[in-house]
Amino acid sequence: MMPADYTFSFGPWNIHEGADPFGPAIRPTLEFADKVKQFKGLGFDAIMLHDDDAVPDIDSKSAAQVEQEAGALKAMLEGEGLVTELAAPRLWEDPRGADGGFTANDPAVRQWAIDRSKRCADVCRALGTDILVLWLAREGTYIREAKDAVAAHGRLVEAVNAILEHDPDIRIAIEPKPNEPMDHAYLPTIGHALALASQTANPSRVGALIETAHSLLAGLDPSDDMAFALSFGKLWSVHLNDQNGLKYDQDKSFGAANLRVAFNQVKVLEEANFADTGAMVAFDVKAMRTQPAELATKHLSNSKAMFMHLLEKVRTWDRDVELQCREAGDYEALELAVMEHLMGVQ
Repeated sequence: MMPADYTFSFGPWNIHEGADPFGPAIRPTLEFADKVKQFKGLGFDAIMLHDDDAVPDIDSKSAAQVEQEAGALKAMLEGEGLVTELAAPRLWEDPRGADGGFTANDPAVRQWAIDRSKRCADVCRALGTDILVLWLAREGTYIREAKDAVAAHGRLVEAVNAILEHDPDIRIAIEPKPNEPMDHAYLPTIGHALALASQTANPSRVGALIETAHSLLAGLDPSDDMAFALSFGKLWSVHLNDQNGLKYDQDKSFGAANLRVAFNQVKVLEEANFADTGAMVAFDVKAMRTQPAELATKHLSNSKAMFMHLLEKVRTWDRDVELQCREAGDYEALELAVMEHLMGVQ
């Protein structure tokens, strides 16, 4: 049987103006519709969205307006040959979410965050996806004494339960990250995320999205994190990128910093038949600030090309050598075999 084909996704935020905390935008703004038109040409099948990508000013819209605008977007995407992989409530950019949304000390803010997330579930339904991602960006603290952490974790469970109750078909994928923008983030790793999932009203509908850089920032190996989630049937999407050390979240092109770490991510996905589950491979990557506008999509095409090169390496890897080295306990030989395979040494 032929191996399954992978489907690929990225978000409109991955085509951006190049602003960073130390400098302004250096590339012109592209309208959302113009970004969408580039997806197929870059070899992608699907789009990731925030709720306010799909429905601008979503907090000011009625439920009927949200459904109408999201439905119109779905039709536009279909016209470009695209589907929606997932949507996420963008709580962290609203001033009300400065102290977190679900874990804010202000109960009015907590209710706003839950209501906004329910609307995101409505957006998901209108767009034809059942995956809502929770990146808990500001769910944490700058100083630990600022919140009751025990109560905060309970509030996260309550928020997830409220979304599950609102839409009986939605699946929630928690995207863990250990820090940034908060010093101390709640649910910093995949283990934390799946432990919390087990406490929700319907654990079968709560899984995970793992991002390469987030695992590396936690000092962990992303392929091991993926394997952990896969072992529970809980890996519902991946954000592949790369990271040069324990710095800020760099979102470098996939495979750009550590080829072997990238190889093992593709290997674990392939060996677990990830594509057969219907889940997609997404790239959450940023163009280098130095790239001019006409070259500011190469990080996306490069990431997909690197995935395909590494997929070929995985599919041509001699598993008999791997098994023999395991049985002999000769991991030095195994390491050399991997490195020579990646280098094309015969």
